[in-house]
Amino acid sequence: MTEQTAAPYGRLLYGCMGLGGDWSTEPHEITDVEAAAEAIDAALDIGVTLFDHADIYRHGKAEAVFGEVLAGTSGLRERIQLQTKCGIRLNERGLETHYDLSADAIIERVNGSLERLRTDYVDILLLHRPDPLMDPAEVAAAVGKLMAEGKVRALGVSNMCAAQIEFLQDSLETPVVANQLELSLLKRDWLESTVLVNHPDAQGYSFPHGTLEYCAREGITLQAYGALARGHYTGNPPERPTPAESATAALLSEMARENGTTVEAVLLGWLMKHPAGIVPVIGTANPDRIRACAGAARAAEAMTRAEWYRLWVTARGSNIP
Repeated sequence: MTEQTAAPYGRLLYGCMGLGGDWSTEPHEITDVEAAAEAIDAALDIGVTLFDHADIYRHGKAEAVFGEVLAGTSGLRERIQLQTKCGIRLNERGLETHYDLSADAIIERVNGSLERLRTDYVDILLLHRPDPLMDPAEVAAAVGKLMAEGKVRALGVSNMCAAQIEFLQDSLETPVVANQLELSLLKRDWLESTVLVNHPDAQGYSFPHGTLEYCAREGITLQAYGALARGHYTGNPPERPTPAESATAALLSEMARENGTTVEAVLLGWLMKHPAGIVPVIGTANPDRIRACAGAARAAEAMTRAEWYRLWVTARGSNIP
């Protein structure tokens, strides 16, 4: 795997799914805007410049509260990049969830996001989930129109494997620049698949082998959502942790103490140590936890190969084959 240069927006990005209050369709409140402002300030404090959204987050309220902060903060839009996603529809036409990457849906959803975010364009649009009914030529036409209008500047995907990206790319006139996947020390199928080739344990992992390698080769930035392991090791442990989870939390704390940093920084640094150039998405809305991620790049640089492997082996609860 070829070592990637850092993404143009830096080594961390902020995921805004936690902003906007609850997941109801009730309007957001002023306190939700204030909480969003605090989270955004914390992310800016640690050098984050790309903020990740989706049209469905909090039923649009995540984008809406961010848009209020953006409108009320002079010069902020020029300091940051915005990314949003489309392709998932919730509670429509008698379905709890379905996917829609038709041209009309893409255009409609992007225009809605721009209105809520109070901006004329997004820097990156991600296709949120693979749609089995997707026509790549139709996607290309919609994206081309949005780019020609200046509403979208770059295109990425989310939750796609190498073959799906390649199939889509054949119809596009613009390169796919990012692929957002769930990658963490807790969710390791992306990593396990690389060492379990020709091994019986491979049956327990469904991650499409070769996806990371393909993205690295094609210069597609890997964005890792769930990078903080959903709090399992940092403030939101399961009620009954497994022995591996308890041992991993203890090891992370030990490494953080020894290196004068935070558990969050070590956890993200472990991902960033991987040569694919993984960019973690910080998903917490807690300003203190956001700021605790500040030392992630330093933690990655300081982490030895033996320490990296020790974390992996401890998290999996057994030696690698």
